[in-house]
Amino acid sequence: MTALEEKGLGLAAISYDSPEILAAFSRQRGITFPLLSDAGSSTIKAYGILNPAAGWAFGPDKDDPAVVADIQKYVAAAGVRPFAAMVGMALPGTFIVDRRGRVTSRFFEEFYVDRNTTSSVMMRLGGGKAPVTATKLSTGQLEITTFPSDATVAVGNRFSLAFDVAPHAGMHVYAPGASGYRPISVLIAPQPFVQLRPLQYPPSEIYFFKPLNERVPVYRKPFRLTQEVLLEGTTPAQAALRDKTSLTLAGVIEYQACDDKVCFNPATVPVTWTLAIRSLVRERPTVSR
Repeated sequence: MTALEEKGLGLAAISYDSPEILAAFSRQRGITFPLLSDAGSSTIKAYGILNPAAGWAFGPDKDDPAVVADIQKYVAAAGVRPFAAMVGMALPGTFIVDRRGRVTSRFFEEFYVDRNTTSSVMMRLGGGKAPVTATKLSTGQLEITTFPSDATVAVGNRFSLAFDVAPHAGMHVYAPGASGYRPISVLIAPQPFVQLRPLQYPPSEIYFFKPLNERVPVYRKPFRLTQEVLLEGTTPAQAALRDKTSLTLAGVIEYQACDDKVCFNPATVPVTWTLAIRSLVRERPTVSR
């Protein structure tokens, strides 16, 4: 919360739960930001983010195989919670709203357990900075700083890996679309229950190499690559990761760099990250009667 306040941001959560449930949950979990009750899910419906899965279980298509599969997925993720109690739930997500009440960004998921971490959202908005645990790599052409958005994650979390790249003076690396050269990229070794989204690149610039009369997209100034990662929240993922205390991701950064005279051979730089895994909060709040 302090990190958000330093950026001039406030935080509030909206749920279809009653004020009594939210008050109990806030007390039990030590939550200090506002938890707002959306009785009847009127605000959720107005924003078009109602999760329809629970309603399907009681609708005319409840016996459709595709609907049955979706319902089973949600029932498994919800644990012992009665499925009917999930009617009115919103799709999990985050709105960024300015001081005039206008939505400037939004980040949403489809599955009940999947959630963007706050740090990952801030990183994708350009606000993430390297923590003390950042790894610094130096090559003959580049300085690279890489770090995860979160030091600790849970199943269902969508987090990010950042790569801050600074070419040496007079040096450039190739961007996607450069023909005949190896554009900079990040390749992470696949493993069960880890989903990788496409690597996010910033805009490049066109470099004119006069001796060959060619124009190619490159990066000459410091830039950031961002890799989104989802640690699945499915039932098999929860079972497989239940006793795990950490998650290690391993990969490589590949690139080709040139200056105004020399084009260097393609290079490969290994990288690893180890994150702690925390348990999901499953217990329902105890409401005083």
